[in-house]
Amino acid sequence: MNINYKTLNRVPTEFEAETQFEIRPAVSAEFRAAQEVEFERLKARLLARELAEAATPELGSPLRQAAAEAAALAWDTLVPTLVFPVLFEEKTAVAMRQSNRQARMWGELVAA
Repeated sequence: MNINYKTLNRVPTEFEAETQFEIRPAVSAEFRAAQEVEFERLKARLLARELAEAATPELGSPLRQAAAEAAALAWDTLVPTLVFPVLFEEKTAVAMRQSNRQARMWGELVAA
């Protein structure tokens, strides 16, 4: 007995009209460029203030690193200019503690 299963188990299919989506960029290039300029100004202003208040010139490098790290993290958010100041403040505090700890350790090594 020859049974053709392809024709025996056929299920009628119906398809809806094809749906199409229009994809738009989330942020226009012009807006992004303006946002980058504003962000860099904010970063430079906050970094300059921290560098001016720094107790020693050796803090310059850790503070610049803190600014770079905070900027990288802030750009991953929807509102980098809003998030950056808080991240920069946190990163600056960590850099200051690290620098103070290193200074204490060097002082202990020299004294020993």
